[in-house]
Amino acid sequence: MAVVAFWSNEEKETGQSLSMVALTTYMAIEHNYRILEISTGFQDTTVEDSYWDLEKTENLVKNLTNKKKEEVVFESGIEGLVKIITSGKTSTAIISNYTKIVFKDRLDVLLAPKTKNYEEYKEIAQYYADILQVANRNYDLVFIDISKKMPQEQIDKILEMADVIVVNITQKLKMINRYTELREQNPFFKKNNILINIGRYDKFSKYNVKNISRYMREKKSVLAVPYNTLFFESCSEGKVADFFVRLRTADAEDRNGVFMQEIDRFAKALIYKLQELQMKL
Repeated sequence: MAVVAFWSNEEKETGQSLSMVALTTYMAIEHNYRILEISTGFQDTTVEDSYWDLEKTENLVKNLTNKKKEEVVFESGIEGLVKIITSGKTSTAIISNYTKIVFKDRLDVLLAPKTKNYEEYKEIAQYYADILQVANRNYDLVFIDISKKMPQEQIDKILEMADVIVVNITQKLKMINRYTELREQNPFFKKNNILINIGRYDKFSKYNVKNISRYMREKKSVLAVPYNTLFFESCSEGKVADFFVRLRTADAEDRNGVFMQEIDRFAKALIYKLQELQMKL
C-alpha cells in the first residue's frame, strides 16, 4: 500500500494529469493492483474527461431524480466524501462509495471538486491528506494529481505523506534548470523517493531522456510519456480505458508500440522504486 503523488513546480502545462492517467490505466490492466486515482483540479476536469462524458451522465441523473445538478454533485464525489469525513463516520471502505469505477476491483477515480468558487475549493483541499490516509488502507496504490491551484500548505502535506513523488518536467532547458536548482536548494527533493517524468515527450528533441538524465546527473534514466495522437484524442473523448485495452499487443515498431513501451518502463520503474523503499524500512 503506497501513495504516489504527481507534482510539478512549473506553471505551464507539463502533461502531468495525463501522465498519471496513462500510468494508472496501464497498471490497472497489466498488474494485479487495486488502484485509486485522485484528481484535485480546480475547474479542471482533465482526469475525469479521459474516462467519461460526465456532463451527459449528470444530466441523466438530474432527469431521473428530479434533483438540481448541484444537489446531485454534493451527494457524490469529493464533496460527499468530505461531508462524511467531517461527520466522523469514516471507515476503511468509505472512499470507494464516492468514486467512479473504471475497472471493477482494479481502478477507481475520485473526481475533482465541482465547485467554481475558489474559497470553497480551499476548504475541500484541506481534507485531501485525511482522504489519503483512509484510502491508503483500502487500496494497493493511491495516485494523486496535485493541482497547482491547491494551497501550498496542503501541497506540502501531501508531498510529505507520499511514498513516491513523480516530478513532472518539460523538455525546455529553462525548466530543467529550474528543477535542478530547486533540488540543490531544497534537500527534500534529494530524497530517494523521487522519480522524474517528462510528459508530452518528443523523442526527436535533443533534450531526450538520455541527454536529460546525463545533464541532471541522474543515476537512472528519466521517465517519459511520449506525445501520442491517439492517446490524447482518446483522453478528450473519454475513451482512454478502451485505448489501452486495444493497444496491449501494439507492434513495438510503430508509434503506438513505442508509447506503450515507455508506459511499461514507467510502471516497472515505479514498482521497483516502491520495492526498493520497502526493503529499506
